[in-house]
Amino acid sequence: MSDDVERPRHSLLPANKSALEAALDLGFAQLLERIEPPFPELMNPQETPVEFLPYLAADRGVSEWSPAAPEAEKRLTVALAWPTKRQAGTRKALENAVKGLQLIPEVTAWFERTPPGPPYSFTVRAFSQLPYSEEINERLDRRLADAKSERDTLSVTVGLNSSGTHYIGAATICGELATIYPLVLDGLEASGRSFVAVGHYIVETTTIYPQGA
Repeated sequence: MSDDVERPRHSLLPANKSALEAALDLGFAQLLERIEPPFPELMNPQETPVEFLPYLAADRGVSEWSPAAPEAEKRLTVALAWPTKRQAGTRKALENAVKGLQLIPEVTAWFERTPPGPPYSFTVRAFSQLPYSEEINERLDRRLADAKSERDTLSVTVGLNSSGTHYIGAATICGELATIYPLVLDGLEASGRSFVAVGHYIVETTTIYPQGA
């Protein structure tokens, strides 16, 4: 079958459409076919353009958003928005609220402590390997407030982690030092003749001028 055969087109226009309406419908259909559909990459937080992230965050109901946040944090926040809302009031939601700020969560429920704490109380520890500020601390509180249930009470602590690589090295140099002296023989003398010369060099300069008129 030839590729030039025109495929049947579907139209939303009624049967009593005019010739102008049919022509416009056909023309716009051909223009739309030239555009490559941006889906599903447009709705993927990890692949969507960075300038579209605020709109995707609004579409997913993100209530805590910072335009000045790093790109990696924005993408992570949008990716965790729906899981956090679906699991609100659970340990997983609290962990997602902490992860959205690029922090490492550690959540302990009241029944996991010894002795057990007050019912419906949680201890949330957030560890950061990045610079931490008062602004991030306030944003963390707002996100945890959205992720917990109304009956839950939280105790939040923040820890700063630092890591690095230590190198220990040692070097040993082994060698021998030898000193070589010139050969000296007893009774050996060195002698030679001395020459004295004098030179005298005389130069005479003569200047010749042209004859005058």
